[in-house]
Amino acid sequence: MDSRTLLALVLSLAVLLVFQYFLGGNVSRPPREKTADKDVPAADSGKQAPGHEYGKPVRTYGGADVSVPSGISRPDIQIDTKAPLRKARDFTVETDLYRLVFSEKGGTVKNYFLKEYPATLSGDAAPVNLINVSPPYLPLGLRLESQPPIDLSSCFFEPDKEGLKLTKADEEARMKFTCDMPNGIKVTKTYTFHQGSYWIDLSIRLSGAGTIPGSVFLYNKPGKKKNRFTFAGPAYYGNNSLQEVKLKKMGEKHTYTGQVDWIGYGDNYFLTALIPVASQGPWNISIEKKEADGLTESRLTALKPAPGSAAQGVEILNLGVYFGPKEIDRLNALGHNLSKAINFGWFDPIAKPLLYILKFFFRFIHNYGIAIIIVTILIKVAFWPLAQKSAKSMKTMQKLQPKLAKLKESYGNDKEKLNKELMQLYKTYKVNPMSGCLPMLLQIPVFFALYKVLLQSIELRHAPFMLWINDLSAPDRLMIPGVNIPYLGGIPVLTLLMGVSMYLQQKLSPSSLDPTQARMMQFLPVIFTFMFINFPSGLVLYWLVNNVLSIAQQHYVNKFTN
Repeated sequence: MDSRTLLALVLSLAVLLVFQYFLGGNVSRPPREKTADKDVPAADSGKQAPGHEYGKPVRTYGGADVSVPSGISRPDIQIDTKAPLRKARDFTVETDLYRLVFSEKGGTVKNYFLKEYPATLSGDAAPVNLINVSPPYLPLGLRLESQPPIDLSSCFFEPDKEGLKLTKADEEARMKFTCDMPNGIKVTKTYTFHQGSYWIDLSIRLSGAGTIPGSVFLYNKPGKKKNRFTFAGPAYYGNNSLQEVKLKKMGEKHTYTGQVDWIGYGDNYFLTALIPVASQGPWNISIEKKEADGLTESRLTALKPAPGSAAQGVEILNLGVYFGPKEIDRLNALGHNLSKAINFGWFDPIAKPLLYILKFFFRFIHNYGIAIIIVTILIKVAFWPLAQKSAKSMKTMQKLQPKLAKLKESYGNDKEKLNKELMQLYKTYKVNPMSGCLPMLLQIPVFFALYKVLLQSIELRHAPFMLWINDLSAPDRLMIPGVNIPYLGGIPVLTLLMGVSMYLQQKLSPSSLDPTQARMMQFLPVIFTFMFINFPSGLVLYWLVNNVLSIAQQHYVNKFTN
């Protein structure tokens, strides 16, 4: 790579990094916080249940009084306002992929552990828990949008069984939670679990109340650590478009009414989502900050009941629930545009094919590091003719330096004449002074696409390479007992090797710069080394292999090209 090429790359990197710094979303990458196991009755919690709608207070069952909503045909019912004060029980559902803990209060999800994804790389690490909030703000809570609305997050839902454990022979199993309210309303939440899938069916039926729209809630607590180059937070796919709601810019509330494919929370690797599966449109979405509790509330409301409601009650909501990894193949198979949650931004057209190629090679070699090396070689082969032509052109440019210097000396005061003579010289020797930049500029989108893949693909999370590199999505560090480098911890061996390879490549490449500029460009390997120190080790591996191949190509050009 010649000096002009390096300069072009540095400027491109700087522009993109600055752009993403100011316009990129926030992301939380530490392990999820464990949900507190202690459950407190709503009457003693000191916290209010989810807020209010249409400017009217929300009435709760299980912690306050309940009025008969509009649409109920029995206005003479006497309502018992005494809340049950017993502690809510927990019920566990376990499949081959996850362990889910329901709370009796609200029939909500208290914990959701992903068996195949440890929170850290330590041998005794607990599995990732997708629930990072605590009562009364638990996912899949229900509210009846009557006048006034009735919140059921404190209602004790009685399960039809003590728990479930799906075996390999079980394709699916169901669990029902029922709340019999003292005003005659009966609410039934039916969950259907599927072996080998993170998809859960949720059906909510209402008896004794006519037709009342219902809302289901998700809650999320933003993480402490931030990364400005990826997005984490509430998002939804509506009207054939992905909307990532940036909390810092949205104000107190974000609303949307219309066609909805899904709504949820996502970060680099995981997604919790509600998916309408019945023709109940339009839907209403409300995303609201609850700063006092340090969390965000997302609400999905069906504005009309599901079609074909049964006689035993009106099916007010029919949803799919996805709590799991953002695996592109799995999300594609489920449909509902869930795969759009994997968003690589501008580089999506390159990043997703690149991910598929990496997954293809991984099926055979079972090592994403080697897959990255193979992809790097393929990219180099694809650009070889162009790079070869560029290398020859730059070598010719180096040989023309005496002639260029003579022209500058002769026509230095006449810019128009100098440019004319320079163009004639380039035409005579069939060289293009900008050809050295072209191959590298074409590879820059590939570089950033791979950067996005490494940061956001669950497939490469905790993916080992060899020796000390046990996570290609994390920075390269060799930990040596007794050696602690400030701000780094370990030694970035791979990054240092990349810097050395860039220095050797620069030495081999012909330069058409004057001596002062050439001396300045000698610092580029050092600059790049510092830039790459905290990049994912998989990205550093790609750049190192690319440099080694470029050195071999330049050596061939220098030795065999006249």
